[in-house]
Amino acid sequence: MQEGYYSNMTPANNNEPMIVKTDVGAKDGQDKCPKCGSTDIMVNTNTGKLRCNFCRYEFEPEKITGMVTDINQLQGRVIGSGATDIVADTNDVLTFKCSSCGAEVVIDTSSASQARCHWCRNTLSVNQQIPNGSIPDVVLPFNINKDTAKAEIEKFVGKRKFFAHPKFREEFTTDNIMGVYFPYMLVDLNAHARLVGQGEKLVRRYTKGSGENARTYYDADLYNVGREFDLAINSLTIESNSDRLNNHSNKTNNVINAIMPFDVENCVKYNANYLKGYTSERRDTNIEELRTLVNVQSKDIARFSANNTLKEYDRGVAWSNEQFDVKGEQWKAAYLPVWLYSYQQVNGNKKVLHYVAVNARTKETMGSVPIHMPKLVGVSAFGELLGILAMLFIDFDYNWLFLLSGFIYFFVMFTRYRNSNARHKYESETKTQMSNLRKQDEYVRRLSGLSNSRMNGANNTNVNAQSTTSKVIDSITENNMIAKMIKDTTDRNGGNL
Repeated sequence: MQEGYYSNMTPANNNEPMIVKTDVGAKDGQDKCPKCGSTDIMVNTNTGKLRCNFCRYEFEPEKITGMVTDINQLQGRVIGSGATDIVADTNDVLTFKCSSCGAEVVIDTSSASQARCHWCRNTLSVNQQIPNGSIPDVVLPFNINKDTAKAEIEKFVGKRKFFAHPKFREEFTTDNIMGVYFPYMLVDLNAHARLVGQGEKLVRRYTKGSGENARTYYDADLYNVGREFDLAINSLTIESNSDRLNNHSNKTNNVINAIMPFDVENCVKYNANYLKGYTSERRDTNIEELRTLVNVQSKDIARFSANNTLKEYDRGVAWSNEQFDVKGEQWKAAYLPVWLYSYQQVNGNKKVLHYVAVNARTKETMGSVPIHMPKLVGVSAFGELLGILAMLFIDFDYNWLFLLSGFIYFFVMFTRYRNSNARHKYESETKTQMSNLRKQDEYVRRLSGLSNSRMNGANNTNVNAQSTTSKVIDSITENNMIAKMIKDTTDRNGGNL
């Protein structure tokens, strides 16, 4: 627990959360350079430090204080003041008095957190939190500049120009990319997990019969399996704007989720100067609205954490009971940096907003590119024709697969251009620490003559969300009738192409 923890905290009553005042010491008005007193301050993307544009002096960003740093010791509910519930009737328009000349300056916090005095040109900023979701607890500064981001976007789109829509190729330019701070919740959890089920270890694999009658079988040992452990989850990152959470809108929002994770351990105390030159989006969801999503994702993280102790069960584990008890939780509101390119595709009455996003810390890039459907369908049909010819002239036990060649090509190319299945792999990419592990591995019996290569009902690698395959297929069927044939084929084959 960090020094000064209680000094910034509002005590809880009974089951109420402890509120950490993360904006202690923040002053609204002018942030001045500690060397020359200028208010013309911006972030240096190369160093992450704040820099005075007048004397060029750079100074270290201020770290947040008062939050629990040892997640293993976290108890109850701790909430940063920037993550508290949004007050619906909060007045977005604030008036500040310039300390240099005395003029009064109005800032509309719904669209900006800084303004210049119209008399003396000094900068005034909003650093103290107001309950409207616009001022978070922490911010992660940009350290990828615009030119680098433009190069990454051009590289991403350049690899997808063959099937790109001609109008998009004609109009594509990275001159309109924007640096955006998106709102997130950073959630720490101190939890206890208990998993009970059965697992299988492969003993041997063998074939019976020959030619077309050849069949592969498996022998395996069945075990009762149990895992119980404490788990510290560090900074589970959740999007906190409802538009980002809506995967069924007419926007390719998922690409912003897919560029995670961020190095959130380098977040600093919020200061409006970090937003200068960039745009930002306000948080519009509260903790209770995000709690279900956090619960689902944290249980997935626990299940995947247990997999590190299950490597000998090469046929999988089927958990029949999963318990996840939270001993302590901590919430912080954060602004995380993204370079964003957008393009609106208009097709009759239908409009789709495509994005290409660059993580402004890691350069991770993901996006959606408008597809020229007639060209993709034509090439896929040609591939299907070649598959039919191959089926007729090539001797292969499973030559019927050639019939799917055109459909498979369409599926792969559509996925590559639209990336509707792209997502942040929170279950394996979130930082965790397991402790106090208890294991149960009890032999039950030998199973012989099994026909499946993986244990029936194995769920230790499941993610509790709509499957990636069905997401992609659903996205395809919204755009082209040929995809119905793919879906029908996969349904007949048990979900496999």
